[in-house]
Amino acid sequence: MISNRNLDSHTTLYGVFGDPVRHSRSPLMMNRAFQEMGINAAYAAFHVKPDELGNAVAGIRALGFRGVNVTIPHKVEVMRHLDAIDEGARRIGAVNTIVNENGKLTGFNTDGIGYVRSLQEETGIELEGMRVLLLGAGGAARGVAFSLAKAGVRRIVIANRTIDRAIELATAIGEFTDTEGTGLDDLADKMGSVDIIVNTTSAGMHPHVAELPMNSELIESEHIVSDLIYNPRITRFLKEAEARGAKIHGGLGMFIYQGAYALEYWTGNAAPAAAMRHIVEQSLQEQE
Repeated sequence: MISNRNLDSHTTLYGVFGDPVRHSRSPLMMNRAFQEMGINAAYAAFHVKPDELGNAVAGIRALGFRGVNVTIPHKVEVMRHLDAIDEGARRIGAVNTIVNENGKLTGFNTDGIGYVRSLQEETGIELEGMRVLLLGAGGAARGVAFSLAKAGVRRIVIANRTIDRAIELATAIGEFTDTEGTGLDDLADKMGSVDIIVNTTSAGMHPHVAELPMNSELIESEHIVSDLIYNPRITRFLKEAEARGAKIHGGLGMFIYQGAYALEYWTGNAAPAAAMRHIVEQSLQEQE
């Protein structure tokens, strides 16, 4: 087994681009995966400001990185800088994984498939016919909305601080299911007609753990409340939802599975998801 501590001139490089990015457990998770897989590789976090994104992507080619993950706020804008976009990512309108094949950079999206797998496995719910309220309209929301629609949910209401972005995403997903775009101030009238509430925003993410993506007093006991954030494991939003009797679902599973699917794009081999989950859970427990 190759240790990531013994880097040499044959080490293959990977990373994650984000702003912010220092909170990310991706390096911990991915380096553990490479170790388990016996691959001589190293993965690091890179703080990339929006105005430097083009240069950072060019650096993937220049330095010979095999692959990169892309997180907030770059998942949509990064598409402008790539050579090709996978059909699924193109329809979603966001990329979270880049594969470098001899200098040709192709974008993929593993957020949505990772989220749906986690939601179904960890809650046991059947998504067919469900009605979803999606908070946020950014890159992560795009992947999640597309995959939920493909999984058979019958309606998705997208609520965002900027209503135009919510309407734009609702229109993009509209060919797959019934959709509506609305503002965060109009949620009171929507709550009785949704089954699942999903936070795709960064509200509540470490270190801003007190932030809420919506007024939690609107949550009812019959709702399933899901949060894409995995740090902290249980956000304030989820705690308040649980206190109101709702069933809750955290973001760790999505984080693990989106990373696992990215690894499979890069290496062609099955990812060690159990080991990846273990190392991240251990790290989060140490933080608490």
